[in-house]
Amino acid sequence: MQKILIANRGEIAMRVMRTAKEMGIKTVAVYSEADRNMPFVRYADEAVCIGPALSAQSYLRADKIIEVALKTGAEGIHPGYGFLSENASFSKAVSDAGLIFIGPSAHSIEIMGSKIGAKQAAKKFNVPMVPGTEEPLKDIEEARKVARSIGFPILVKASAGGGGKGMRVVENEAEFEEQIRAAKSEALNAFGNDDVFIEKYVGAPKHIEIQLMGDQHGNYVYLFERECSVQRRHQKLIEEAPSSCLTPEIRKAMGECAIAAARSCNYYGAGTVEFLVDEKLNFYFLEMNTRLQVEHCVTEMITGIDLVKEQINVARGNKLSFTQDDLKITGHAIELRVCAEDPFNNFLPDTGRLEMYQPPKGPGIRVDDGYEEGMDIPIFYDPMIAKLVAYAATRDEAIDRLCRAIDEYYIKGIQTTLVFGKWAVQTEPFRSGNFDTKFIEKYFKPEYLYHNDPEAEQVAVLLSAEIWNKDKKQSNHAGTQVSAVSKWKINRA
Repeated sequence: MQKILIANRGEIAMRVMRTAKEMGIKTVAVYSEADRNMPFVRYADEAVCIGPALSAQSYLRADKIIEVALKTGAEGIHPGYGFLSENASFSKAVSDAGLIFIGPSAHSIEIMGSKIGAKQAAKKFNVPMVPGTEEPLKDIEEARKVARSIGFPILVKASAGGGGKGMRVVENEAEFEEQIRAAKSEALNAFGNDDVFIEKYVGAPKHIEIQLMGDQHGNYVYLFERECSVQRRHQKLIEEAPSSCLTPEIRKAMGECAIAAARSCNYYGAGTVEFLVDEKLNFYFLEMNTRLQVEHCVTEMITGIDLVKEQINVARGNKLSFTQDDLKITGHAIELRVCAEDPFNNFLPDTGRLEMYQPPKGPGIRVDDGYEEGMDIPIFYDPMIAKLVAYAATRDEAIDRLCRAIDEYYIKGIQTTLVFGKWAVQTEPFRSGNFDTKFIEKYFKPEYLYHNDPEAEQVAVLLSAEIWNKDKKQSNHAGTQVSAVSKWKINRA
């Protein structure tokens, strides 16, 4: 491949183009009318407008994207993440057009794109599973029997879902049928598919994922783990590598299970297998993401591997350029997603112009961004502005370096997650590594961001945790529904 089209926008389009440029590959950008003046459009060797601002009329138009690739002489298409990156029909259409899809096969995407299908495939290779159903629920009474055998609370999940949609926690049998119907209705509205399944609810797990790479010659490696437990609305905000809690033995076991999951669908390219990890470090398969992840940067920092370069080489038909024995963890990396969101108002997306935009610099700091000062943040797409990554020899040094970088990151005109990020990584639970996916729910209140007294903040965090645990014991919660009134269309899980 001497020319590729990047079927995405913003910072990930820039990220892919930079590696392509280093490899001597020409790039083609496709953009919507709202993105006409974006940096990625200017950076590409060629750029073609493919439609109006709405993603359904531009970035999700597979036919237009393939048409542009053919007209410009691009030989391959890199989908980035979000949009069409996990669309099996798009992968197949690219291949049918005589182009190379820089990602896994349509077969792999289809299997792993269904949470039920993914569980069925991975289970054949003895990957640990959370107890639950292996088929979509068809009969309420049969489902009720399964729920009783598993034991409440249980989690109802949409098979085709993501981002918390079609998901309900069911605390007891009395609310079982109501929550099943609600989850199916939401799943149908969000994904056009009302298939749901149930599994045992793991109340306060860690969310840890394994990065893997495979080639088209049957070779696989895992590039260690990422800790992704700091989340809002089931979407990640802070990620780090490696995790502060895994032992070498558990890391190896999780890595081998991730490779087994990849083998189950003849996977090749970059992929991520996500696990839930309980307080005893038992781990359970959650799902597989058949694409590059937003947080791939922290893995690159601790391994020295350019994952986009490897993706392109695998798509060319090359063997992996390294083996498992060549890989080792060096240092520690932490990433904060810098989003146009208001942490003072339930992290709702914010709108406005970047009146001032000055990213940080200095040793160990990496900023993958897609905007410039004076630009408007469009309401049509994901509100992420940049990925801020700090790398250092130790975890504590990486935390301190991230805080320094946040202080040097000047953004005026919109609210962002920067202030939350600095608060979060300085709390005792984060510093100690003793936190889980309930981090924000347990410890965070917007008023903690109004002052900078570390000792007072620690007291407030501990008090919040005590109140949270006491309330949890005293009451049965209603089924959980993740929703927010927002003008934004979120395209990324």
